[in-house]
Amino acid sequence: MFTYGKASRDGRVQVHFALPAETGPVSVVGDFNAWDPYAHPMVSKGDGTYSVTVSVPRGEAFAFRYLGDGGRWFDEQDAEEYDHRGAILRAPVPARQVKAAAAPAGRAKTAPAPVRRAKSAATAV
Repeated sequence: MFTYGKASRDGRVQVHFALPAETGPVSVVGDFNAWDPYAHPMVSKGDGTYSVTVSVPRGEAFAFRYLGDGGRWFDEQDAEEYDHRGAILRAPVPARQVKAAAAPAGRAKTAPAPVRRAKSAATAV
């Protein structure tokens, strides 16, 4: 299972991964860590779960899988999307950013109309 935390000011989102303890020692491996099985090992929390938190850029999609003891790969069962690499997570973008991006950029600026000067009495014929 994975859940999203709050977005940080530096443009990243925390993704919390958790699995039942009976799964055994597991690493989360994916695009976000160049598929390095040593980058994000899940840690036993003593509450019956293994978990780890990964920071990813918000608004981007990442494939990932779990790697268990003995080189056993398995996918996230609760993911909404999969491809040939495994489950896909899409790091959310805060609602206020989505609204700002969708808002019109404003009126296009046009050149000001030329100013006509009135003829002075000295130049009038």
